[in-house]
Amino acid sequence: MLSGLALLTLAAATPPPAAVAVHFDREGRIETRVADGLADRSAGRAITPDDPVRIASISKLVVALGVLRLVEAGTLDLDRDVSDYLGWRLRHPGWPNRPITLAQLLGHRSGLNDETNYALPLDADLETALRAPAAWDRARPPGGDFAYANFNYPVVAAVIEAATGERFDAAMSRLVLRPLAIDACFNWPTCSDTAVARAVVLYGADGGVVRDDLKGVRPACPVVPAAGGSCDLATYRLGRHGAGFSPQGGLRISANGLARIGVMLLRRGENFLKPDSLARLESMAPVRPTSGEGTGGFFCEYGAAMHSTGGPALVDPACRDDLFGDGRLRLGHSGDAYGLRSGLWFDLEGGEGIAYFVTQVPEGQKGTRSAYSAAEEVLVDTALRRPAGASPLASPAHGH
Repeated sequence: MLSGLALLTLAAATPPPAAVAVHFDREGRIETRVADGLADRSAGRAITPDDPVRIASISKLVVALGVLRLVEAGTLDLDRDVSDYLGWRLRHPGWPNRPITLAQLLGHRSGLNDETNYALPLDADLETALRAPAAWDRARPPGGDFAYANFNYPVVAAVIEAATGERFDAAMSRLVLRPLAIDACFNWPTCSDTAVARAVVLYGADGGVVRDDLKGVRPACPVVPAAGGSCDLATYRLGRHGAGFSPQGGLRISANGLARIGVMLLRRGENFLKPDSLARLESMAPVRPTSGEGTGGFFCEYGAAMHSTGGPALVDPACRDDLFGDGRLRLGHSGDAYGLRSGLWFDLEGGEGIAYFVTQVPEGQKGTRSAYSAAEEVLVDTALRRPAGASPLASPAHGH
């Protein structure tokens, strides 16, 4: 049987991946349980729980928090036709008379899929991109079956922009990140210089750089450049693009920043969200996707940009979502992109949670007890079973 260190280093023999896990509770305590590896190999900079990383699909949960804040302000309605906000008609070509709502987009029930490129170049037009029949699942009407699709979130971002008159990344900073006192950002423009200097470089399973080798300098172009290579953000059109700042996965945030969100959720909104908003966010429905991401028992329940791990869904033998292996119900969201796996999970009954990420996980790696990766299973076991201090996952060369 492989040791914890061996499992985490399946991604690359040397140097090892970076891994961070922090524990938080309802009282607001945030404790580092694992912090191993290097945030930047070229600089020899050790990873810390304050270093921002591209957290992948946990970004979707943070976007939903912004949407709910706008719902509470009366700016948006989760059940209204989003065409009313966009100023152009969004329709599934197979069901042209069915409106598409924010609730459907957040919960991956709009009928969109990821068969076309959702990372749109700067000069692209979202309405035009969504006229392509290939962008839609012909078998799934709006409000129908769940199928995970990243393309839902550029549409959500465009709705936010059209309704507020703000660029998506700035709106998220105003609505979510600043009120929670978190130095985080989508695709870097709104992060502080300090956060930029602490960026976690993402390395693939082969050890090569795949994202955010910033060397302390913000990227010259934080979006996908226009077809001709230009990056004039003055040409970005609010409500007509949505994809530029990667709402589906481009949040740069630290593990400690995620934990602050977790504490707020454990404290039932704590002057940030109302009970009705939390109820919409956390209202789980059984899902069994047969296509797209999350098949094979990974997604068993999904709400509005939130899913579960463990709990009642485990009565179905096809469900393999129990990352923690203890059967307890936890809510939150996972992330998987560019060799990184991440999670923000909170246990309402127990009043505690965990935020984590680990890098260099090979594509398709699976654990022994769940549909999550082996690296994540080892990391959460270490974080929950061991007191603070030096982690056994540290390598002799790079641990601290």
